[in-house]
Amino acid sequence: MLKLDLTNAPRWLDLAPGVRVRLLPLTTALMVATRNDPAIETLSDEATNEDRALVFAKALARRAVLEWEGVGDEDGEPLDASPEGIDALLDIWPIFEAFQAGYVAKALVLEQEKNGSAPSLTGTSAGATGTAKPAKGRARTARRA
Repeated sequence: MLKLDLTNAPRWLDLAPGVRVRLLPLTTALMVATRNDPAIETLSDEATNEDRALVFAKALARRAVLEWEGVGDEDGEPLDASPEGIDALLDIWPIFEAFQAGYVAKALVLEQEKNGSAPSLTGTSAGATGTAKPAKGRARTARRA
């Protein structure tokens, strides 16, 4: 069953120890707006998938990040979230991966909380019961004409 969260309230996402961002829900409107971001529209046809993923993630984060905690300047002074800061934050590989896994991928993959079918009879999850009666005797082959 798909459970809808009708509150659409922003949520915190931990990106690294002591670093977290407060994000808008990943809605259709947010995705459409991101797809039309000038940074994405101006990508060359020769851009790699990796380049496209990074540009898209940054464009999405610039729209979705409302605030952050645990991010500071070179002197350790806390910084307010800004488009330039968000881009710099996502240039850090573990942060980028955490953002992709915890926000982008998690929102795009619908996980069923319940499976309406019984487990498969094959493999280690053989928990379903058979519905067909066992065959009696050996099967005969078709006669040739």
